[in-house]
Amino acid sequence: MGPLKGGLQKMLLEQVQKVQQNLVKTQQELANERLEATAGGGMVTAVANGVGEILEIKIAPEAVDPDEVELLQDTVLAAVREAIAKAKEHQGKRMQEATGGLSIPGLF
Repeated sequence: MGPLKGGLQKMLLEQVQKVQQNLVKTQQELANERLEATAGGGMVTAVANGVGEILEIKIAPEAVDPDEVELLQDTVLAAVREAIAKAKEHQGKRMQEATGGLSIPGLF
């Protein structure tokens, strides 16, 4: 192995290590971020972290009607789905930034 090839391998290894460090840091940051989605005109709010875990569900008291339980369930489901979708989109953008635009199959 010549000095040029060894130098390129060292540079590549350093770049890979930097990307790995960025990914770990970004994952930690994402876990602490909060993304909020609402449904039913703000009657239901779902809060997710940046990795798509639902952290909180808020339901306005006026949304609770014993005769409209199915509507409330659908509204909660819509808010949760929107929060997860926001988290996935946000995570994809952040991970793309962390890798410097390098697409890593299966990662995001």
